Amino acid sequence: MTTQDELATLRQKLGDQNYICDERIAVTLYLARSLDKPVFIEGPPGVGKTQLARSCAAALELPLIRLQCYEGLDETRALYEWKYGKQLLYTQMMKSSVDRILRHTDTLEEGLSRLHAQGDVFFSKPFLEPRPLLQSLESAAGCVLLIDEIDRADEAFEALLLEVLSDFQVSIPEIGTVRAVHKPMVFLTSNNVREMSDALKRRCLHLHIPFPDARLEAAIVRVHLPTIHDSLLTSLVAFIQQLRTLDLKKQPSVSETLDWARALILLGAEALDRQQVSDTLHIILKYQQDIERVTDELPSIHQRSLADTQALFG
Repeated sequence: MTTQDELATLRQKLGDQNYICDERIAVTLYLARSLDKPVFIEGPPGVGKTQLARSCAAALELPLIRLQCYEGLDETRALYEWKYGKQLLYTQMMKSSVDRILRHTDTLEEGLSRLHAQGDVFFSKPFLEPRPLLQSLESAAGCVLLIDEIDRADEAFEALLLEVLSDFQVSIPEIGTVRAVHKPMVFLTSNNVREMSDALKRRCLHLHIPFPDARLEAAIVRVHLPTIHDSLLTSLVAFIQQLRTLDLKKQPSVSETLDWARALILLGAEALDRQQVSDTLHIILKYQQDIERVTDELPSIHQRSLADTQALFG
């Protein structure tokens, strides 16, 4: 099979998961899988960064392991932690064994020496609780690892990731180095909350997903809502595209376009009506100041979007 055939197959598999994949995305995924490189995805919220990882996992028939990032995330939540409750329970259950070990010891130093010889038992695999990073390395059949909103974590967590993304291994002091059984396919997403380090970006293939153009957005809506009326689809997308030209606090995302389309279908709309737009603006605009601005300019925005509908879709 040629490279072009493989790219076409990958796009088809993603299409089967209702993810419309252009050539640029398909090439990035193909290279990431072939080179064992993580994919660092940037773009505004709601353009399908997380969904790309989910769809890729489904298309490749691999389990998805997701790590949601947040400020203060550390290795106990991302990598592993010890099952302290289990360790304590086993210690209590083995009290008689401890008594036997300490029998006939005359000094504290001798007792500690004997206990130390047994201590590693409680810091072994049965007492280890793997978190997403370690789970992905131990996945026997491979997996897709999604590190979501990496820009919300702090720099200390970035440092923790470097070993994982460089060598697909982690060091656990009590056990040793754990290497990937099968290297995971890794996606990192960012909403540009903060700038990520060069060291992290160097280890990844970069992919920027912008807001889609009108035709691509219409195709996305059609895939998810195949029964939508043509006139509603084109006028709705043209209106959304007009909103993104405004200086809003938060521009509507693709996910909000889909929510709006679902709402208008439920309301029985077959085309974009100005009154229904006014009644449902809160679905696509999340700040009152944006709603008030668009409401004030609604007649002209609606008129421009009607003109764009003809220009964009013929």
